[in-house]
Amino acid sequence: MLIHPTLDQLRTLRLTGMVKALQEQMQMPDIDSLSFEQRLGLMADREITERQNRHLKTRLRKARLRQSASVEDIDYRQPRGLDRALVAKLQSCDWIKEHHNLIITGPTGTGKTFLACALAHKACREGLSSLYLRIPRLFQDLLISKGDGRYAKLLTSIAKTDLLLLDDWGMSKISSEQSRDLLEIIDDRHGLRSTLITSQFPVDHWHQLIEDPTLADAILDRIIHNAYKITLKGDSMRMKKSKLTPPTQKD
Repeated sequence: MLIHPTLDQLRTLRLTGMVKALQEQMQMPDIDSLSFEQRLGLMADREITERQNRHLKTRLRKARLRQSASVEDIDYRQPRGLDRALVAKLQSCDWIKEHHNLIITGPTGTGKTFLACALAHKACREGLSSLYLRIPRLFQDLLISKGDGRYAKLLTSIAKTDLLLLDDWGMSKISSEQSRDLLEIIDDRHGLRSTLITSQFPVDHWHQLIEDPTLADAILDRIIHNAYKITLKGDSMRMKKSKLTPPTQKD
C-alpha cells in the first residue's frame, strides 16, 4: 500500500502530529504486532500532544514574560519568607480560575519578577492566557494608543487575558490620567479575570503612590480585598548569586 498519498492527505488536514506518528510507525520493525486500533490510538495521542505544544508556544509568545522561569526552578533555600505551601497552592492555578488576584512585594532583588513569571508560565501550561506588562511601559503604550486610535482595542485585549502581570508597581507616582486608565483596566477585570502585581512597596503604602485619592480608593478596593499576598524579604538574590572572583595576587 502506498503511504505517501495518506501522508499528503493528513498534511492537508493539518494533522502534523499524526503524520509524524505514522512515519515513525513505518520505521518500527515490530509494528505489525500492534492492532489497527492501537496504532490509530498512538497517532491520535501524538496529534493531541503536538497541538498542546503548539498552543503552549503561542500562549508563551503572547505572554511576553520578562524572565524564562518555571515553578520547578523556584528557590526555597534562601531565607526570604517564601511560603512553600502557599506557592504550591498557587501553582494549581485555581486562584486564576476563581478570579482572585495576587500581590508580591519585597525589596529589590528578592525574586518578585521571577516568581511572578514562574506562576504566569504555569498558567500558560494550564491552558490559560497570560500577559506581562511593566507599569511604566503600560502607561506609555496607553498614551500612544490614544493618539493612534488603538486605545479601546488595547483595553479590550488586556481585559480578555486570564492573568495580567503588572510588574514594578509604584516605581513613580501614578498621575490622575494614568489612574483613570488603570481604573479602566482593573474595573474591566474585577471579578472576571486575575491580576498579579509586583512592587517594592508594602501594600499599605500604595495609596500615597496614586496622585488622586478618590481614584486610589477605587483602584485599590478592586485589587486588594480578594488578593493573595506574598511578602518577600532579605538581601538581593542577585548579589548572592554573583560569581565575581577576587583578582589573583602575583608572587
